[in-house]
Amino acid sequence: MIDGKQLLEEMNERSREVFRRVVEGYLATGTPVGSRTLTRDMSEKVSAATIRNVMQDLEYMGLLGSTHVSSGRVPTEGGLRMFVDGLLEVGDLQTSDRQLMDATMSSNSQDVSGVLDRIGAALSGVTQGASLVLAPKHEAPIKHIEFVSLGHDRALVVLVFGDGHVENRIFTPPPGQTPSSMREAANFLNALIEGRTLSDLQTVISRQITDRRQEIDQLAHAMVESGLAVWSGEGEGDGPDRLIVRGRSNLLAGDESEDNLSRIKTLFDDLERKRDIANFLELADEGEGVRIFIGSENKLFSLSGSSLVVSPYMNADRKIVGAVGVIGPTRLNYGRIVPIVDYTAQLVGKLIADRS
Repeated sequence: MIDGKQLLEEMNERSREVFRRVVEGYLATGTPVGSRTLTRDMSEKVSAATIRNVMQDLEYMGLLGSTHVSSGRVPTEGGLRMFVDGLLEVGDLQTSDRQLMDATMSSNSQDVSGVLDRIGAALSGVTQGASLVLAPKHEAPIKHIEFVSLGHDRALVVLVFGDGHVENRIFTPPPGQTPSSMREAANFLNALIEGRTLSDLQTVISRQITDRRQEIDQLAHAMVESGLAVWSGEGEGDGPDRLIVRGRSNLLAGDESEDNLSRIKTLFDDLERKRDIANFLELADEGEGVRIFIGSENKLFSLSGSSLVVSPYMNADRKIVGAVGVIGPTRLNYGRIVPIVDYTAQLVGKLIADRS
């Protein structure tokens, strides 16, 4: 792993400028940046040969790469990470972007999912990337839980909330479960509910797992360990835990090389399955603010080599209940997209707080 902070401190002004201009040029055009191009932009007058020497040093340091010796250079994932952490200048949110996002909130509709859908579409349009919105879980106190076997590898959990809301969620039970063991697990969980929300229940049972691991029913244990309230089956995209994806066609714009099309196909496969939805929220659950995941750092879509800019949003109790993000190629315009994602997360948080 490149120690970006240390490398930046060790680099002289010329090396830092060459590196910064290569990255900025690549982010703007998506093409390698050559030494002759940089001679026109450098703050000091230097020859193309001098710049090539600097580029070679940066390549040796693992910050730049090239397709072949005579080509220009592009930043590596490590180079992009160092740029984002140490040199990225995040701009202010543009007035036009703010107005467009605000317009999605003008409806007085109580249909939160519909508003989130419009927000996702607007975010995709503004950023020209694919937007992702993880809709919040239902956080009312639970009244009752039941497990229903659907086969040897599929089961249904029925959640009845105190406000009358009912959710049916598919999950994969541990091997060897029987209808009898599922009833016992439901009885164990129902004895602990006492008006708690799913988040509260997870905290209580996780503590009991630590204290009484051997006494707790295998199914109840497995359900809590896997998140209890997280979808794991297929076809539940219309549920309250759904991942809203908009603007996938934007990822194809201008990307016609075979490698890029293969990368995007892999990404589309991930998006279609909407697998590991819980991981999307985990990417953002380490605190407030926008986080940037570049290429392989992005564990949800790592195989496609895409970048993800994501921010959590909170409910009225300041609990993280969902996240919004933009996914695209590693050459995203991070400086513009970061404030847009941040502002959108604030809008969604206000929406959830107002509706709760």
